[in-house]
Amino acid sequence: MANNHTPETSTHEMILHDRIVKRKATVGVVGLGYVGLPLIHAMHNAGFTTVGFDIDAEKIRLLKAGKPYLEHLGREMFRDLARSKRFTPTNKVKGLAKCDAIAICVPTPLGKHDEPDLSYVVNSTEMVARVLHPGMLVSLESTTYPGTTREICKPILERGGLVAGRDFFLCFSPEREDPGRKGVETRTIPRLVGGLDPASGRLGHALYSAAVERVMAVSSAEVAESAKLLENIYRAVNIALVNELKPVLADMGIDIWEVIAAAATKPFGFQPFYPGPGLGGHCIPIDPYYLTYKAREYGHVTRFIELAGLVNRRMPEYVVERLSAALNQESKSVKGSRILVVGIAYKPDVDDVRETPAAEVIRLLSERGAQVSYHDPHVPVFPSMRKYRFGLHSVRLTAAELKASDAVLIITDHAAVDYAAIGRHAPLVVDTRNAMSRVRSPSARVVKA
Repeated sequence: MANNHTPETSTHEMILHDRIVKRKATVGVVGLGYVGLPLIHAMHNAGFTTVGFDIDAEKIRLLKAGKPYLEHLGREMFRDLARSKRFTPTNKVKGLAKCDAIAICVPTPLGKHDEPDLSYVVNSTEMVARVLHPGMLVSLESTTYPGTTREICKPILERGGLVAGRDFFLCFSPEREDPGRKGVETRTIPRLVGGLDPASGRLGHALYSAAVERVMAVSSAEVAESAKLLENIYRAVNIALVNELKPVLADMGIDIWEVIAAAATKPFGFQPFYPGPGLGGHCIPIDPYYLTYKAREYGHVTRFIELAGLVNRRMPEYVVERLSAALNQESKSVKGSRILVVGIAYKPDVDDVRETPAAEVIRLLSERGAQVSYHDPHVPVFPSMRKYRFGLHSVRLTAAELKASDAVLIITDHAAVDYAAIGRHAPLVVDTRNAMSRVRSPSARVVKA
């Protein structure tokens, strides 16, 4: 292996690189959620001994028992890990002490004023600092603004006297998980890795290359941090574009969905994006604001990005306005009407409700006096969220339930939902996802929103 190292290569780098190549390294992951769990499974499948850390003792109990807590990942992943002698789940910090490399996969939400909340990153980095030892590689995966790895994580890790790039190594490798997407997995999704220094970049590339088919090294952690933000800002801005066009074309009597399908026939220069009731998930509604925050530090105002955020955030209100207008045509008001919301997950065929627009829609309807219930085959109980607590449980999608509703409001188009039954039995359907287009000649009056 000596020929793969430069004259500047340190002994620590050489030892860790060889341990990675020979699969003798122990890899730890902090945060066993939508990002961390698929990552540790990929590292485990690559042949590494793995340690999974999470502060949630219930997750650790379920992992030890091989019982799933993330539906879209399937039961086999949990069973594989539970049966393996190369995987140790723990909520004890000392369990990470034996790791040669640790990836931090924790949330990066927004505060009350749309400012970055890096408390999870800071707390996790401080925890890793307690077990940091010479020769360890630390990788941050949480989406954040450029400079976080260098300006926030590095000083915390160096408090004990070890120096990044010499005594330990630090890189940024942004997660690219898309829960529920078919045909892709952590192993097949291309990776970016940017080190704080050349040695950290080389080791990060070696580690991820062991578990991921294609890994691209970039020149710095800041480039990798910025690339992840660009990916999600690109989506947020283009979704805002079609969301802005939606009410304009609706007032002209033009179907936005047909317009997008027509434009998508062009084989170059156009990529279809689709409107909806608002943005959800832990990326697109949040990540753009991390860049707008950092941009102000350098005297820039990101007007385009912030405008896209305003357009997307208004969509729940627009949906309620369309529902109200549709009820008015039936000589009914929102107040006192029974509204059945179909789908509360933020995207189809998953149980993920993070930042779901359904929450804001239900809040607005409840404020206006509607009697709201919901059906979601993947989410039996509406969990308490940062700003919302409804205490609702999913109801069965029966003919009686549909007939008793004044309106059915489709927020998430799960494949498991019987849209033909909705079309037969509901008096009015307000459709934010074009789901009813798959139903031939529904009896219900269908309004797109």
